[in-house]
Amino acid sequence: MVDISNEDVRKLSERLDKVESYLHIDEKRGRVAELELESTRPGFWDDADGATKAMAELTRTKEDVSAIDSARAELDDVSAALELGLETSDEELLAEAKSSYDKLEKDLGELELSSWFTGEFDHGDAIVTVTPGQGGLEAQDWCDMLFHMYLRYCDRRGWKVDVNDAPVADVIGIDRATFTVSGRNAYGMLRAEQGVHRLVRISPTDDKKRRQTTFAGVEVLPVLPEDVSVDIDPNDIRVDVYHATGHGGQGVNTTDSAVRITHIPTGIVVTCQNERSQIQNRAIAMGILRSRLYERALEERESEMDELRGPKREIGFGNQIRSYVLYPYKMVKDLRTGVETGNVDAVLRDGDLDQFIIGYHRWRTSKEGK
Repeated sequence: MVDISNEDVRKLSERLDKVESYLHIDEKRGRVAELELESTRPGFWDDADGATKAMAELTRTKEDVSAIDSARAELDDVSAALELGLETSDEELLAEAKSSYDKLEKDLGELELSSWFTGEFDHGDAIVTVTPGQGGLEAQDWCDMLFHMYLRYCDRRGWKVDVNDAPVADVIGIDRATFTVSGRNAYGMLRAEQGVHRLVRISPTDDKKRRQTTFAGVEVLPVLPEDVSVDIDPNDIRVDVYHATGHGGQGVNTTDSAVRITHIPTGIVVTCQNERSQIQNRAIAMGILRSRLYERALEERESEMDELRGPKREIGFGNQIRSYVLYPYKMVKDLRTGVETGNVDAVLRDGDLDQFIIGYHRWRTSKEGK
């Protein structure tokens, strides 16, 4: 007998009702009609920036409405197949109902997740920086492991990744990694990764094979829309160019294409070297600098925990948000939520992070709701 009941379908329907309410779907249906009418008016494209922004909003809003409509249709199909299957004791129909139910439950989980993202930039793109912390040279190797874990996670999610800077270290690993992630809810999802990540393993460089603990820090910033104002005085920045190294591919070192921008008043340093053009690298570096200066301005205004990146802590003992243990046992555990798994390879090698990221947002939402 297939394990699905009318009560399961009823509970799923209640979840869908809540998500529809959270996403304000009725209001969004009206907004779609408004934007579609606006886009047909003469002169709409005279203001290219405004028109582009309006069309982007139309696309996002229609996606939310379409997702709910599709979920409603799927729920009707599940209910009909289950009812007929129970009446006729048709195992094939019941199996079909269970398969559709499982798919709908997964889709609904994504919709619930999207409904939790209420921040101004949550639905947009993200800039992620991974930096070695305590642990000596092996922290650079740990930085490289995290970097590739995130690349695989983004691939699983279908997000586009542009590596801005990932210079290879002299001995092992990388000095740092900065990359831009483009995709739906990228910033909202990835801000769960903000913080210190701890690795425990047998040292790959120690002849005595002793256990080593290393740390890396992850910073997640939103990619700021062009209409967000961040004033940067040209006199306040110093631009240095140098030969690119690392992940740029053949020919990357033939010119001084890499760019380092220093914001003199704050001491913030941004580098970008993955593009072959110095102009492109400079533009990307300036975008990252805008995001970091915007974040800094928020900190200064609020004086408490920064809502974009959380409290600033040393990348070392006592400050980790998640531990990855490879020896003497295998386990990845998020210390905020308690979510854990013994399948370390799935996390580090395959980028299976949804259980931790979704678990974090469910935990955060429950705390904010108290």
